[in-house]
Amino acid sequence: MASVHESLYFNPMMTNGVVHANVFGIKDWVTPYKISVLALLYEMTASKITLPERRRLNKLILPLQQGPDLTLGQFLQTVEECCPQTAYAVKLRLHEMADGELKDMEYFFSTLPTPFTAFDSEAYKTSVVGLFMRHMLLAYNKLSFSQVYKLYKSLQHYYHSHYAKPTDGQVGLPALVADDSDMDLTSTEDNVGDRMDKEDLDTPLHESELRNDNAPSRGPLSQKQAEYFLARQAYLLKNDENKALKPAALQEELNNMLKFNPDFAEAHYLNYLNSMRVQDIFLSAHSLLHYFDRLILSGSEGKSNGDEGYGRSLRYAALNLASLHCRFGHYQQADLALQEAIRIAQESNDHVCLQHCLSWLYTLEQMKGSDSTVLTEDSVKMAAHFCLPYLASLGIQSLVQQGATQGKTAHKLMDALKDTDILHWKHSLSELIEISLAQTTSIWRMYGKSTMALQQAQLLLNMSSLEPVNFSVQQNNTEAFTVALCHLAELHAEQGLYNAVSEILRHLKEQFPPHSQHAKLWMLCDLKIQFERHMNEGKYHLAELLVTAISALNKTEGLYRKAQVLKALNRSTEAYSILQQLQVRCEKTKCTEMVIRVMLSTAELHWESSGFSTALPLLLQALALARQHHLQSLASETILHLAFTQLMLGVPEQALSVLHEAIEPVLAHGAVMDKGRALLLTARCQMAVAGFRPNGQGQADLHLAVLAVDTLNEAAAYFSKLNCKERLRDVHYLQAQLHRSLGQTSQCNKSAMLFRLLDQELQSPAPPVSMRL
Repeated sequence: MASVHESLYFNPMMTNGVVHANVFGIKDWVTPYKISVLALLYEMTASKITLPERRRLNKLILPLQQGPDLTLGQFLQTVEECCPQTAYAVKLRLHEMADGELKDMEYFFSTLPTPFTAFDSEAYKTSVVGLFMRHMLLAYNKLSFSQVYKLYKSLQHYYHSHYAKPTDGQVGLPALVADDSDMDLTSTEDNVGDRMDKEDLDTPLHESELRNDNAPSRGPLSQKQAEYFLARQAYLLKNDENKALKPAALQEELNNMLKFNPDFAEAHYLNYLNSMRVQDIFLSAHSLLHYFDRLILSGSEGKSNGDEGYGRSLRYAALNLASLHCRFGHYQQADLALQEAIRIAQESNDHVCLQHCLSWLYTLEQMKGSDSTVLTEDSVKMAAHFCLPYLASLGIQSLVQQGATQGKTAHKLMDALKDTDILHWKHSLSELIEISLAQTTSIWRMYGKSTMALQQAQLLLNMSSLEPVNFSVQQNNTEAFTVALCHLAELHAEQGLYNAVSEILRHLKEQFPPHSQHAKLWMLCDLKIQFERHMNEGKYHLAELLVTAISALNKTEGLYRKAQVLKALNRSTEAYSILQQLQVRCEKTKCTEMVIRVMLSTAELHWESSGFSTALPLLLQALALARQHHLQSLASETILHLAFTQLMLGVPEQALSVLHEAIEPVLAHGAVMDKGRALLLTARCQMAVAGFRPNGQGQADLHLAVLAVDTLNEAAAYFSKLNCKERLRDVHYLQAQLHRSLGQTSQCNKSAMLFRLLDQELQSPAPPVSMRL
């Protein structure tokens, strides 16, 4: 199948409609770099190259034509990556002109097939290549002899500077680039010949010819080059931040661009986006305000809309400033800016701007922790009334998120998301489709349905984006992709597949570098996975080191992890104090999941002091909360805690009956650790019901004892997968006692030997089996 980029030759003109005004003071026609591009096009038509190489070269044509001038080394390296044969031919062609005489360059232009005369040429006059060649030939034919000579000398310097060895900060030849009047297509008089000698000494060298191969372009650019550069970098920042220039390099390039044209509004806006990458509060606000100031000063809106253009810039400037403060957590400043935007929009009767303000108003209320359901519902109704599907869909998704935290049933939430998905596909809102899938993944994960969460995450990662893909970019660096990949990493970690986890995290680190805006998501995910792994393996000193890093990213998670470590280290008083502090904090922020986890940890602290009866009210309250909010995984874990408490209170029959309610969802959707703990508890309940006594006294039920042996074997397989040696030691201890009571001497000796080996390896006293789940 022919490549889309082949249409650059054969299809009608495909331009981006940029204005070719010479804002920055230098023409982009008839420069040594453009002659190199022209030589590339000539060699592509003259030489025979394979179809894949031609496709790769066709992809380069628009960036080479519209982008900033490159050094000869950069240009040849770019072409060589696509087709080494063509790069060598271009180098020979430039060598003939630069090392030859002036007539060699003239001969090249005379033999160049024009779109008007060469009918068999691929460069049709309506194609992108044809237009480029027409501009080049028209500009070259209007040059006087002195201008042609200056162009020739500039080409020589451009070619030889690539091979010349740099001296101590000195430039060998003066710049010989023609100035604006020399290359102006409207210039009809040869009035610069008498100034040639002076200009040969005074004309500055184009900075792009002095930069290193890896440095960004410098020096003044034409309007078309500047707009192409800004559009490309803005697109890359939105869709694939890794392919954009580094923050420091892009900042340097923008500063250089604004030095030549301080009123270039689009450059200020890209500066704002770049500052947001590095969380620079001052510079981002400064650049955003300058962007709207330049829009007003340029009069581009005022000319078409009168005074309305001025007011429109003001209210949207205030709205953007409010969103900026929301991003940085400055809620008071955001509220003031938002109220200002609402006031100006009401005075102008701008319903669309008011709707945007309303959407940010409920978002701001959510960030503050207030209930914004009424505001969100009003926003959805008004957005639907004014036919704003994007804002209406965002409002519905926000309502779904609030409903999930407030305990709404799953079928209502999924029905709402299904309705929004229909809206997304109808209007091709691919970004919202991705957000919807990521949100569905999170909801299933919260409900404890790991299989459904895994399915939704895979669906998102395998979905083809509806966004137009430019600059060889795939739109896979959005927040939705980050969330889905983090869920995948945690789901694999729960099943003990740490090799797969490392692969996912490696991809996340490559796709979202530490300086990118979504990096905190995978950083927190990575730390949580490492923490859980160290805790499972009994390496509490390593887990303790991660608590500070987790707290820096999420204070609530950090406090919970700190309490877990302190409890494992038998520092119960400190752990209890932190858990009480955390419970008050989570109840205020309505974080139900963490409240339940805190209750379960507090109940475990009561177990350590044999306060099993005092743990029951906490566990029953946690179970009620989990069932009220349909949190199946937490409900199952709470039932396990209740069963353990009942076992310790001497009612194993009731504990075993309760376990049957929780064991199925745990084995279906639970983590490997939860499966092992559930099976270990089941075996202990079976042993207690069978009448088993550690001292061997009494008559045990052989059927239940055999079932307990099988259950322990299955639990050992799960603990082995996680390398959980402390749990394995408990399993082997119980296995040895069971085999002894059943008269199975060889199995008893084997289990006793495994217990002894693990006990020596751990070098820590085993806690009483009866004191932990």
